[in-house]
Amino acid sequence: MDKAEIRAEIWRLLKEKGIGKPPIFGRIPNFIGSEKAALNLAKLDIWKEARVLKVNPDSPQRPVRERALEEGKKVIMPTPRIKSGFLLLDPNYIPRNRYREASTIRGAFKWGKLIEPKNFPKIDLVVIGSVAVNKGGDRLGKSEGYAEIEWAIAYEEGKVDQSTPVVTTVHDIQVVPYEFQVMPYDLPVDLIATPTRIIKTERRREKPTGIYWNLLDDKKIEEIPILKERFKSLMKRPSGHEL
Repeated sequence: MDKAEIRAEIWRLLKEKGIGKPPIFGRIPNFIGSEKAALNLAKLDIWKEARVLKVNPDSPQRPVRERALEEGKKVIMPTPRIKSGFLLLDPNYIPRNRYREASTIRGAFKWGKLIEPKNFPKIDLVVIGSVAVNKGGDRLGKSEGYAEIEWAIAYEEGKVDQSTPVVTTVHDIQVVPYEFQVMPYDLPVDLIATPTRIIKTERRREKPTGIYWNLLDDKKIEEIPILKERFKSLMKRPSGHEL
C-alpha cells in the first residue's frame, strides 16, 4: 500500500469502528483512549526524567500536554501550521485549575508565551501525532510535514539531537504492519504509546539533522514565517554556501 492508501484506510477504520473523534479525515485523528495512551507514556522513565517537552498541537496529544503541566514540566507547542511560531507553556505561570484550558490550542495562546527557537530550553522529549506508524519507527502524518520542520528547526538550534527520544501517541489500530517509502527528512519514532501498550520500535534510521532546503517547495517556505526568515538569511550568506 502507498502512503495515501494507508492514511485512507486508517481514517476509514477509525470512523467505522467508532474509535475516532470527529473530525477524522485529513487530520492527525483524535481517538477514544488518548488519555490512556498519555497515561502509559507517563509511566516511562524518559517521561519522568523529562523537564521540557515539545508536543504537537493536535487534539489527540492534548492529554499529554495537560499531564506534562500537571507534573511541573514545561511544554513547547508549535502553533498550528507553525503560522505563529512556537508557544512556551510554563506551569509555574499558569494557575493549576487552568492546566486543562492551557493544553488546548485556544488556551495555549492565552496562557502560553511566544518563544523564538533560539531561546528554547533544551528539549528532553518530543511527542508527535501520527495517522499511522509501524514497528520500524516510520510514521505517517497527514502529509504536510510540520512535525519534520519543527524537529529540523529545533535540531539546527541545538535543542534536540540524535539522543532525544521521539514518541507518538496513537490508537492500537493506527499501528500498521506496512512498510512504506520514507524521505531523508521524515522523523522516525523511538516509542509508540497506545491505550494498551508501549512499543519500542526497531528504528533503523537516524533522525534528520536539519532542514533539507532542496526538498522544500517554495510554497511551504512562503507559508511558514520562520522558514521564510531562515531562507532569506541563508540567501544573504557569502556565495559558496550550499543550501
